[in-house]
Amino acid sequence: MLKALFLDMDETLCDTQAANQQACRLMAQQLDALYGAACDSETVAQAYLKGMYRQWSDSQRERYLPIIAQHGEGAFRAQLIRDLLAGQGVAEVSEATAQSLLDAFDRNRLDAFHFYPGIEEFLAEARKLFTLVVITNGPEYSQVPKVRAVHLARHVDHIIIGGQEPEQKPARSIFEKALRLANCEAHEAVHVGDSLAADIAGAHNSGITSVWIQHQQPLDAELGINPHHTVLHPSEIPALIRQLHAE
Repeated sequence: MLKALFLDMDETLCDTQAANQQACRLMAQQLDALYGAACDSETVAQAYLKGMYRQWSDSQRERYLPIIAQHGEGAFRAQLIRDLLAGQGVAEVSEATAQSLLDAFDRNRLDAFHFYPGIEEFLAEARKLFTLVVITNGPEYSQVPKVRAVHLARHVDHIIIGGQEPEQKPARSIFEKALRLANCEAHEAVHVGDSLAADIAGAHNSGITSVWIQHQQPLDAELGINPHHTVLHPSEIPALIRQLHAE
């Protein structure tokens, strides 16, 4: 009997990609207003998004990890903006300007961060049947504001943020915590997420039934990770969960 539903947040419950791209578009507009043709604003905005997610080169890793360790995430991201602009030939960027760009990006991203259509209603329906636990990877500075933006605590029973835990998905420990919170066994839970490496592998390592949200991703056979169930888009989650509950 299915007792608990574990859910990823980004690209599962919420359209994070759309929010990111809206923030990038508005950052590019802000850069155009500040520097005009002096920099490729769209390139800088997309590189900032990539850097914010720590998709770094080796040299970036060596540069930014000490900044994070000594001064925190905000200092790193402000320095990232200055470095990206310097790479475009814009050498004189004040700390205040970098901070203003950073703050605007965060604000615009949160303003555009929403549940996928139908998800809010589905959570209300599912909560009558299951214990709902959100398990989201990512740093506290990024995930906590997003959790608050959609008032996630109003819709689910428990929220686990990987950046606040000793380990993140796919670590078994974080799924074991979810099972404890839901007061159920692994065979009584289903985990839904969009990452094969984090969500699906993590569920399998813990003996939990998996549901993969494929979006536009190919199933990488080399990973050797085969979801128990696959849906193409979050809009298909409700029907599948109803089916699993009825079995």
